[in-house]
Amino acid sequence: MRHAWQTWNNCGPATLAMDLSYFGSTIDQAQAGAVLRLSPDDKNVSPEELVTYAQSQGYLAALMVNGSGDLARTLVSNGVPVLVETWHEDEPDNGLGHYRLLAGYDDAQQNWIVYDSYDRTGLIDGDRYQGLRMPYAKLDGWWKVFNRTYVLVYPPHLTPVVDGILAAYGAQPATMWTAAAAQAQTELAVDGSDAFAWFNLGSSLAAQGRYDEAAAAFDQARTLGLPWRMLWYQFGPFEAYLAVGRAQDVVALADSVNAGTTSIEEIHYWRSRGLAAQGDQAGARQALDQALTLNPTFAPAQAALAAIAE
Repeated sequence: MRHAWQTWNNCGPATLAMDLSYFGSTIDQAQAGAVLRLSPDDKNVSPEELVTYAQSQGYLAALMVNGSGDLARTLVSNGVPVLVETWHEDEPDNGLGHYRLLAGYDDAQQNWIVYDSYDRTGLIDGDRYQGLRMPYAKLDGWWKVFNRTYVLVYPPHLTPVVDGILAAYGAQPATMWTAAAAQAQTELAVDGSDAFAWFNLGSSLAAQGRYDEAAAAFDQARTLGLPWRMLWYQFGPFEAYLAVGRAQDVVALADSVNAGTTSIEEIHYWRSRGLAAQGDQAGARQALDQALTLNPTFAPAQAALAAIAE
């Protein structure tokens, strides 16, 4: 596996390039970034975008939630690295999203061997990069912030291996959101003040179309307090609030994110949806134009703009 230290805001393309290198790809982070980050200040390359790019390179790829350490270790031991979306926090209250690649593990020491494009804590000594050690518990805490989202990338000949492992762990796309909701509810039974568990519950319910319950869960998470960059990466509250008729909350929430950065196309998209629901078609069009200026290939904004034109 080829390691790369990321360039600015480029952990998604860098981590995906490392993942692909394990299977022989020569794609580097600059080549991937040229497709995945069309705006120099893009704060969020989504897991969906990573999947689409990997597929364009001839690999199979899947976006999953509700991963577990046991599942990830089984995948890794069968030759399938696991790309995980996690939190990263060098200083209190100043965290951000960060992709990491699970490349190995050490059960005796309870450590993951992680290929990381940014972090240097726990680096394994050697003449060449061999990853860093990260305790199982620490990784799971950071992973939990993103509902334990993971991306699997693999060549077609490994399909029976991957499908068999996912089936053995009950980790299929058709049931993963139900399982993720149950996991969040289990965690809330232990600690009802767990804001991340409430947020994960909201995301998992929204994915099932249970929007009233999802909106209530997101409200609870926000009341308890979330990291200020949380909505740079996860957009479930916008979807749930819009679905239950809270368009003004969608616009207000988007405005609060835009007050910190205006370089996230998804935020402009959801702001447009909120404005359109309130009858402000001119404002909605302007917000979509901003989204497409940042990312001309952003399909949801393209579709929404076409709908307004009709």
